[in-house]
Amino acid sequence: MFRNLLSRLFTEEPDPKPLATEDAEIAVAALLVRVARVDDHYNAAEKRRIDEVLARMHGMGLADAAERRSVAEMIEAEAPDTVRFTRLIKDRVSLEDRIAIIGAMWEISLADNHRAASEEMAIRLVSGLLGVTDRDSALQRQRVVGGS
Repeated sequence: MFRNLLSRLFTEEPDPKPLATEDAEIAVAALLVRVARVDDHYNAAEKRRIDEVLARMHGMGLADAAERRSVAEMIEAEAPDTVRFTRLIKDRVSLEDRIAIIGAMWEISLADNHRAASEEMAIRLVSGLLGVTDRDSALQRQRVVGGS
């Protein structure tokens, strides 16, 4: 199952089709894990926040979200470099959903109440690669900071 999922997520197609719902959820979760791991301090607060974000985004319970995160951690470890990884998501996920992903990334980054420059740089990089404007990213960050 794990290898089949990797193949579905990371096989580049000339005419990419939208990801199946569960595959998209895991790809998004893997991207959130990647941002959380970028500062080498992937901790319980960040994992808990990822679970909460996934549960809210996808209308699932925390146990199901934790299970998705667990799979996403394995996927993230096997995923190609960030440029190729984000291209696959950009080609298969709507702009509205990509903006929501950036908002979720800001939530994860700020979950430990520590602003790490490496996480912020990673979010800015991913935003650009996903085709999300700096303005939309900043609005998402402001929403997260204002709601904390």
